[in-house]
Amino acid sequence: MRLGALYTYWVPLGFVLAVTVIREATEEIRCYMRDKEVNSQIYSKLTARGTVKVKSSNIQVGDLIIVEKNQRVPADMIFLRTSEKNGSCFLRTDQLDGETDWKLRLPVTCTQRLPTASDLLQIRSYVYAEEPNIDIHNFVGTFTREDSDPPVNESLSIENTLWASTVIASGTVVGVVLYTGRELRSVMNTSNPRSKIGLFDLEVNCLTKILFGALVVVSLVMVALQHFAGRWYLQIIRFLLLFSNIIPISLRVNLDMGKIVYSWVIRRDSKIPGTVVRSSTIPEQLGRISYLLTDKTGTLTQNEMVFKRLHLGTVAYGLDSMDEVQSHIFSIYTQQSQDPPALKGVTLATKVRKTMSSRVHEAVKAIALCHNVTPVYESNGVTDQAEAERHYEDSCRVYQASSPDEVALVQWTESVGLTLVGRDQSSMQLRTPGGQILNFTILQIFPFTYESKRMGIIVRDESTGEITFYMKGADVVMAGIVQYNDWLEEECGNMAREGLRVLVVAKKSLTEEQYQDFEARYVQAKLSVHDRSLKVATVIESLEMEMELLCLTGVEDQLQTDVRPTLETLRNAGIKVWMLTGDKLETATCTAKNAHLVTRTQDIHIFRLVTNRGEAHLELNAFRRKHDCALVISGDSLEVCLKYYEYEFMELACQCPAVVCCRCAPTQKAQIVRLLQERTGKLTCAVGDGGNDVSMIQEADCGVGVEGKEGKQASLAADFSITQFKHLGRLLMVHGRNSYKRSAALSQFVIHRSLCISTMQAVFSSVFYFASVPLYQGFLIIGYSTIYTMFPVFSLVLDKDVKSEVAMLYPELYKDLLKGRPLSYKTFLIWVLISIYQGSIIMYGALLLFESEFVHIVAISFTSLILTELLMVALTIQTWHWLMIVAELLSLSCYIASLVFLHEFIDVYFIATLSFLWKVTVITLVSCLPLYVLKYLRRRFSPPSYSKLTS
Repeated sequence: MRLGALYTYWVPLGFVLAVTVIREATEEIRCYMRDKEVNSQIYSKLTARGTVKVKSSNIQVGDLIIVEKNQRVPADMIFLRTSEKNGSCFLRTDQLDGETDWKLRLPVTCTQRLPTASDLLQIRSYVYAEEPNIDIHNFVGTFTREDSDPPVNESLSIENTLWASTVIASGTVVGVVLYTGRELRSVMNTSNPRSKIGLFDLEVNCLTKILFGALVVVSLVMVALQHFAGRWYLQIIRFLLLFSNIIPISLRVNLDMGKIVYSWVIRRDSKIPGTVVRSSTIPEQLGRISYLLTDKTGTLTQNEMVFKRLHLGTVAYGLDSMDEVQSHIFSIYTQQSQDPPALKGVTLATKVRKTMSSRVHEAVKAIALCHNVTPVYESNGVTDQAEAERHYEDSCRVYQASSPDEVALVQWTESVGLTLVGRDQSSMQLRTPGGQILNFTILQIFPFTYESKRMGIIVRDESTGEITFYMKGADVVMAGIVQYNDWLEEECGNMAREGLRVLVVAKKSLTEEQYQDFEARYVQAKLSVHDRSLKVATVIESLEMEMELLCLTGVEDQLQTDVRPTLETLRNAGIKVWMLTGDKLETATCTAKNAHLVTRTQDIHIFRLVTNRGEAHLELNAFRRKHDCALVISGDSLEVCLKYYEYEFMELACQCPAVVCCRCAPTQKAQIVRLLQERTGKLTCAVGDGGNDVSMIQEADCGVGVEGKEGKQASLAADFSITQFKHLGRLLMVHGRNSYKRSAALSQFVIHRSLCISTMQAVFSSVFYFASVPLYQGFLIIGYSTIYTMFPVFSLVLDKDVKSEVAMLYPELYKDLLKGRPLSYKTFLIWVLISIYQGSIIMYGALLLFESEFVHIVAISFTSLILTELLMVALTIQTWHWLMIVAELLSLSCYIASLVFLHEFIDVYFIATLSFLWKVTVITLVSCLPLYVLKYLRRRFSPPSYSKLTS
């Protein structure tokens, strides 16, 4: 004997699979289209037939590719030629390594000398390169030209490379492709994307396993109560089929469709325009994030430096008093031009007490000369490039440098009247407010390094012959170099507390003899074979003594809008924020203070650079003694700590209110995310905007990409893409919270719906001596979980406990969700008890009240069951939406209308009687009223936190 029609089993299952497959397929197709868009970018390729257009996906090893200014490099290449006169180009690498400094790249010398780019095709040459590896900072190779006599061999290093994902910042370059596809450095530094399954889905799976256990137990109990009579093993299978409703097949469909609704709501939210949901499988994850890991450059900051403060010890000039600086500069140069030429040298040489104007002038001149900035003139369509360069036209000038700080300083000196108008390897030109050009010869330049933390330059003023050594650097190193003073340390501290990046500027006048002596020693040191760098450093240090302190400069990396309130909101919501950046320690610390990632009351512990186990042990002990203290650590020290003391370090770091990791490699960022997940078991969210953040974004439970100026790599690899960091607050506090609470309510209600009908079946079977006879057959079973109850139950995805404004205003509401209370074993048990109570009341009520009309038991119990479900949805809803009312009425109408077709199960004439109506009403009230009373009492005496805000 078969238990009901076959379609009652395969139709629901087929529907579930179809919905899931369609949703997954839609996302895969979208992903494919996005990849296709990136791979279809057009580049120019040099061939024997001239230049041809080629898609980035069709570029092969050995191709000669032309890359224009501001274009992304499509593959790893060796730099052969540039259009720049100075024979070099700048690269923006922040998408690769997170560093904001521009990198200088040099072409292969013998190919740069060729008259035109097309001559590259005429020479016979080859490149020997190391096998592909993960290191983005080093490269070993050689370039050999065979057709010259003798053959030319040139060594290739990182300076001759153009890695994919970097952007050309100056000129047009030609390169030969070295690696493509999976061999690219940027690809090797990103992990393979994993398919993310939400914690919520795993919890629901656990509950489903419990329900499966219950199904088996109930079936065994039924057979045991028959004393395993006859062919009991067949009876077990019959009972398994009979009670199969205990496992709700419709749960998967409801949750999947709910995710689609949440994604649609996020996309349609006008308060966070441009937000894209790329993975609709995990919106509930957003509702329970414990750790947020964020990139710095382009995510928290705009990567645009602004000059904020000039401090001369006795007086400071802020943004509002820059016109005073301008008038000082103007007065110095107008006064100089009026002095008779004979007296000019005398007035400058006399050691009179320096006036304010001359002090300001000295400081501004030092800032205008001590840097590595090159002004470049570009034709803007109207003017010719050479013409613009000859006349130093302001409208065509752009500054190029390896650091945005330096550009900010030079732009500031231009704004106050001293303009850098020209520079090459050996000279520099400044223009005064009167239009006069000052020429300086560059005698020596000592570039900035992370070890020295300072840069120096020696220049000769062509008009006076004076030789001056200028230097600027971090206060920690400059304090020991400048002459004694009583204000440097205090003012540096004050400016740093304002979140400014401070540079100390100093100078020293040299006589011709002093310089000649220095140069001889310097050249000698540079020629030595043993300990060259040490000897060179010693010679330079002989100059760096008793320098005259000129001024302090403060620049600020502009924060993205509303970063501070957003971080404040996240902190109040119980989310700990970690900043992982490829940038320098000083910069990272400054930004952390500036963005209020570290509050004013918190101490900062800067983890010393450690290289071995012993040092790491000592430093960890020192850190352990501090309480409520933010941690700043560099990638190298982190590597050592994780190697020897992974458990201890993570335990201490997780207790910190905030953590900043600087000089972090892309793979390191992903490693930190992984460790946090393993050590804490909490959910992580990673936010970034660059290619160097992709690994971290893919590793995190929730990856959020910010669409930055530098391309879309991060936003395409992420689960959610936003246009600004400030949108993250609303994404988590409102959408994440709602998605999680709604899915929790929906899943429990679907389980309740299934358990209710299964309880009724169990009561029915037990009354009839444990016979495996189905209570409802055919369409009643399918109709129950579809047209009769689906709309009201699914309308729970529109429910919300508080308005979005309240959720944003009180982020503490989010903190409640971190404990995972909306869906737990406790709530599950409560719903199981409710289901058993209601199922039993309906079935026993029907049997008691309609003893004489036993033939109509199906009609009575089924009607009560439908009404109970509709009332229970109304009981669960916290905020009514017009669609919910429509859903309730629609379901009721569908049931009443379908009675006409269900005459084989239900007698329509019997249903129209008064006795039927009052008895069904009583049964329904008994099953629902106690729950309404309990809900009222609970809200009265133990209200949830959100109800205090809504009342």
